[in-house]
Amino acid sequence: MSSPQNPNNLIVIGGGAAGFFGAISAAEAGLQNILILERGPEILTKVRISGGGRCNVTHNCYEPRELVENYPRGVKSLIGAFHRFQPADTISWFADQGVALKVESDGRMFPTTDNSETIIIALTSAAQKNGVAWHTRCGVAEVRKINELFEVKTSEGQIYFTKSLLVATGGIRSEHARIPAEDLGHELSDPVPSLFTFKIDDYRLHGLPGVSVPNAVLRAGKIETQGPLLITHWGLSGPAALKASAWGARELSETDYQFTLEINWTGSETPDSLERIFDEQRRKNGKRKVAKRSIIDGISHRLWQRLTETARITYATTWANLTREQSSHLAYELAAAKFKVTGKSLNKEEFVTCGGVLLDDLNLKTMESKSVPNLYFCGEVLDIDGITGGFNFQSAWTTGYLAGLAINERLHCISSEMV
Repeated sequence: MSSPQNPNNLIVIGGGAAGFFGAISAAEAGLQNILILERGPEILTKVRISGGGRCNVTHNCYEPRELVENYPRGVKSLIGAFHRFQPADTISWFADQGVALKVESDGRMFPTTDNSETIIIALTSAAQKNGVAWHTRCGVAEVRKINELFEVKTSEGQIYFTKSLLVATGGIRSEHARIPAEDLGHELSDPVPSLFTFKIDDYRLHGLPGVSVPNAVLRAGKIETQGPLLITHWGLSGPAALKASAWGARELSETDYQFTLEINWTGSETPDSLERIFDEQRRKNGKRKVAKRSIIDGISHRLWQRLTETARITYATTWANLTREQSSHLAYELAAAKFKVTGKSLNKEEFVTCGGVLLDDLNLKTMESKSVPNLYFCGEVLDIDGITGGFNFQSAWTTGYLAGLAINERLHCISSEMV
């Protein structure tokens, strides 16, 4: 433990991606005597489980103004930050650690090993190389500012003193994650889940888990998203659903996750354009059975059959015998079907929280508190969250990097002034 006479230069509260990267960035810039305190039994747990155990490190997007459009909270605030550290810098840093990243078709980037342990080893090795220490099972119970130092008390009764403090406690749903910010007078916006799937009990989805479409459009009130959509045992998932849950995190929470979801399974067609396509089928393929095969790209045979059944089209019905009522009903089910969402589905990937430290209270060039000198924040504890695809890790790397560099620079300036 440190003391007022021999304090740490930096204590990081939280041993996740942002906390580790902040500590490493400060150490690589030259700062010594850095300690990470992690409440849980292991460090970097979200890194380990993200992306199905592969770790979606970042996203293949290098223009800051385009990149920020993937952050429902933080879209304007992050532009400057991403000009200073963005996915290209993330790729370069991991390459320097001997870790190559690959781009998948949807822009997500993973280590070429397809193993999150590769990322964990890179981070822990860089930390050890630069003298960063960490303690697990070391939850923080109280934080105070005493003169120019921070006093950090752990749940085990240990007391540490530090010149600067970096809070990287992650999502603020749990009380322990809120302690450092609240103890030091920072206001937090209310936490609500983001990146979750939709619970829907509707016969149109029954028996179709695993069926997907490549480019659906979802609408819920003012929320509209587009992308791949997956039918599950409990309802709907996939990027389109996850994006809708992120952009509508607060609005959907206010409905207690009871709302109407409109789905365009085709992505681009309208009921009117589909009616014209059906008319062409009547002329060219009048003898063909409607339900026999899908005529819309991206709509699988199983889903097409279910939608034709919903439109009360029997398997024997041909295009020539398709009534206007059946045609209109099928077009509606394809392009404007409405489903009742009855809840937020439990999902292993659901660990992103909307809400946190208010960005107006920070200097976003340095991630330093405007009201408490030498107090910094990074990662998910901030009121920043991204959609699925590696964006949340990128904001962790970026905010951790900016905080680490700023902490080193400030402490070195203080040391120079004292000489």
